[in-house]
Amino acid sequence: MSSVLIIGASRGLGLEFVRQYREAGARVVGTARSDEGLAAVQALGAKPLKLDVSHVASCSGLAWQIDGEAFDVVVLNAGVFGSRSQGLQTPTAAQFDEVMHTNVLAAMRLLPQLQEALAPQARLGMLSSRMGSIGLREDNSGWLYRASKAALNSVMKDVSLALQGRAVCVSLHPGWVRTEMGGEGADIDATTSVAGMRALLARLQPGDNGRFFNYDGEALAW
Repeated sequence: MSSVLIIGASRGLGLEFVRQYREAGARVVGTARSDEGLAAVQALGAKPLKLDVSHVASCSGLAWQIDGEAFDVVVLNAGVFGSRSQGLQTPTAAQFDEVMHTNVLAAMRLLPQLQEALAPQARLGMLSSRMGSIGLREDNSGWLYRASKAALNSVMKDVSLALQGRAVCVSLHPGWVRTEMGGEGADIDATTSVAGMRALLARLQPGDNGRFFNYDGEALAW
């Protein structure tokens, strides 16, 4: 039985990852910060783990909560969009801190603690966005979110170098998904997005370490 950790599992894509991995027979640990989120994870037969990625004390307690684990798959899903700006609208300090702390600093706090909890040749998928791509960019809407995902891609690359030979680490664009963040007018549903990312994670090879992929397996430019 494979062992899976989903960070940010209370709703949307994270909860769909929990559902699909449980249906596939995996043992799943899912994190959430609210009692409602923890209950949703538990209702799917997964082990709930309380974690608030926006608070340093909560993040620093992850290591002891997963002591002795050997995860075959880890998905870092927690993230926020923040202010929906058009053009060069300067974010407030509070808006900047919320997005950068949740999308970037949390990853830099949590990922070092995962090193000893990975099974050999584990798969580590970090939910990024093609909005963070420099080469593919043709729009500047949501520039704070874009900056955070570009920074997260940099974090992933450093993690991939640190874990080379031990795990395969990639950034994932989930597509434009009909979730609370993506909205009702998005292209695909969460089931399609997560099924694609699960299939991709399952077929990753060591040579894929440090790469950026669309949910359907297409390689994306940085």
